[in-house]
Amino acid sequence: MRRVAFGMLGGLKNCLLALAACTLLWCGAPAWAQAGVAGKPLRVCVLRDTGGMDAAALIRRPGRFDCTTPQHQFGPGSYWAVSEDIDQRSRSRAPLNVRIASLWQQGLTLHVLYSDGSIHSQGTDARGVTPYIQLGAIVEQPLPRLQARVVRLMWHVEGASNLRGILLGARLSTGQQSEHANLSMAALYAGFAGLAIALIIYNLALWGALRHRFQLYYCMMVGLLLAYTFSSSGALAWAWPDIANNTRLRINYLLVGSTGTAALVFARSFFEERIFAGWLGRYATWVGVAVTGIGLFYFLTAPFAIQAVDLAFTCAFVALAAAVVPVLWRAWRLRSNYLWLFAIAWGAPLLTSVLRALANIHILPWSFWIDNSTILAMIVEAIVSSLAVAYRIRLLRDERDDAIEREVMMRRLADTDPLTGLLNRRAFLHQAIGRIGEQLLLIIDLDHFKRVNETLGHDGGDEVLRVFARMLRTSVPQGTLVARIGGEEFAILTPAEAPIEPEALLVRLRQMRMPFDVQVTASIGTCRGTLASEVDWKALYRVADAALFEAKSAGRDRVRHALRDAA
Repeated sequence: MRRVAFGMLGGLKNCLLALAACTLLWCGAPAWAQAGVAGKPLRVCVLRDTGGMDAAALIRRPGRFDCTTPQHQFGPGSYWAVSEDIDQRSRSRAPLNVRIASLWQQGLTLHVLYSDGSIHSQGTDARGVTPYIQLGAIVEQPLPRLQARVVRLMWHVEGASNLRGILLGARLSTGQQSEHANLSMAALYAGFAGLAIALIIYNLALWGALRHRFQLYYCMMVGLLLAYTFSSSGALAWAWPDIANNTRLRINYLLVGSTGTAALVFARSFFEERIFAGWLGRYATWVGVAVTGIGLFYFLTAPFAIQAVDLAFTCAFVALAAAVVPVLWRAWRLRSNYLWLFAIAWGAPLLTSVLRALANIHILPWSFWIDNSTILAMIVEAIVSSLAVAYRIRLLRDERDDAIEREVMMRRLADTDPLTGLLNRRAFLHQAIGRIGEQLLLIIDLDHFKRVNETLGHDGGDEVLRVFARMLRTSVPQGTLVARIGGEEFAILTPAEAPIEPEALLVRLRQMRMPFDVQVTASIGTCRGTLASEVDWKALYRVADAALFEAKSAGRDRVRHALRDAA
């Protein structure tokens, strides 16, 4: 199963690289090509609702509206917002829509003034703007199609929290532009949803085989990101038409906080333990708890102290993103294997967190792309993190293979005679005892080897042993055990039904060219028997050794056979 899992990594890596390239190209395309912000922008002026104000009089004579003061400076409350003059017709062939950002508000009523003096109004119910939500969390309201031209628009915004503004992102679009915008955003969200689901399924399958904890945390992060995208994109309003838009906004806070914390948990489990040791680990824990906790508090209590809670959430999210800097520094200092992948994966969320924080405190103006930057950044983070997971698993596989290779090498060294490369006595007995069926044991001893050592020296004698061992190894069939069990004493064990001709070994030894052309012979003693236990081995060895002694006594360079009963 593990081999199958490892074999799938190469294909996954290539697919993810292609998907990452496509996603980055898509996210980096010009706004007009993506059409997330469709239509012509409308300048909007605002006026605080003091109660008892006449909508018809306000829309016909908008001179009292403030067009210069930034909207966020007005504070929370109810307001009127009027557009610049439009002077266009909304016809069946070219219907007009007005698109605005989805913001926290208790109610919204759109008034449309036509050139014939008529005013058409459309308001919201308890669900708020949910019936008008389009993909991208854009509120799109169709303008009634009349013969008269549209002069201007006016909104009555009730109970605005005014965290970012009172009425933002107003744009006048045609039906075709709106349709193109929805299709473009649908392609973006559907593409990410398909990728996220595929990544979750694949990593869960890998986890089933490999059981690495960081794979579960990665799936949790991608799953929460998918849920946040589903809610913040406005798709939740399509799937649940009765949900109040303010409830959807509360869900957004809860999910984005949970996603950020899940990403931090994934990073902690993915990196080596030493990266998050000490104060950095404690900092990451507290920041993760703060982000999720504030998001949960917002979800449960909004609109209570909504501006203070929103500011606290922004600060906590910036603190979470700021953790990237010390993590990268420590990863670089400790030479982490995953530094470059982490830097790429978290670069986009860090940048977007800074941009959103600047927009939240009104240093940067509101923008559709900044408002949706968290999704785009987390898409990049999820894709690059998937590559990081594949890379991590490859490193783990390499480490495992190296460990197995080292273990095999150490075991081989422990089982092998260092001079000849044959099995040593311990390894020979371990493999010999317990063999099934009758076995043939050959005990071989080089004749007058002490004289060879005296003639050639110990180095020459060692070379004679190596040549002799090589001859034995190449003269026996596969599966035969060959070992050096003493100084110049060797053993061969083979099944009795596939015996080895010991005389042939002696003939080959006589023909073997030895160092300095020294003539080397050997004596062999053999015996047949079973090797079910150590007792059997001792008995069989004693008989074969006696046969070897008999061969030596008979003049050496010969073979003697013995029966097990002789023991």
